[in-house]
Amino acid sequence: MTAINPTSLAAAWSRSRRAGLAFRAAGEADIAFLSRLYASTRMEELAVTGWSEVQKAAFLDMQFQAQHAHYHAHYPEADWLVVEHAREDIGRLYIERWPSQHRIIDIAFLPAHRRKGHGTALLRDLIDEAWLSGKYVSIHVEKNSPARRLYLELGFAVVEDKGVYDLMACAPAAGEVMAANPEIG
Repeated sequence: MTAINPTSLAAAWSRSRRAGLAFRAAGEADIAFLSRLYASTRMEELAVTGWSEVQKAAFLDMQFQAQHAHYHAHYPEADWLVVEHAREDIGRLYIERWPSQHRIIDIAFLPAHRRKGHGTALLRDLIDEAWLSGKYVSIHVEKNSPARRLYLELGFAVVEDKGVYDLMACAPAAGEVMAANPEIG
């Protein structure tokens, strides 16, 4: 699979462009930002642990490193993108395009940039891109994720219970692509 050119995405993804989003390939220089972003997505669940800030930071760093290594090992052809708004790093999008689907590996925004329409714009662009290719979009979503409601509103449905996560998919034409491609998981 050929990696996409992140600079061309702003032109191709019209909703994201209108929302002021830009994209660039993530690199080694982005590790500190990506780690901070990851930590911002886990802070609420760690609030009840009773751990010190040092313990929380060490745990979050270890978890980020494990997730980062896992993603790169299991999704070797993925596009690893940093999402920018007004030249500020605000999020990440990891996506791998397969013959039957576009798998969103991860999408996350810093707390100050959540619930501002950025995720909706980006997800709608990803859905359009996949559907124009006759594919569906899939993502693993934690059962208690606040973003779960957004996925449902955008037409995603649970296709497989994976324990803590649900595999959700959004397919064109009432599931025709998924029915023709049963290798969802």
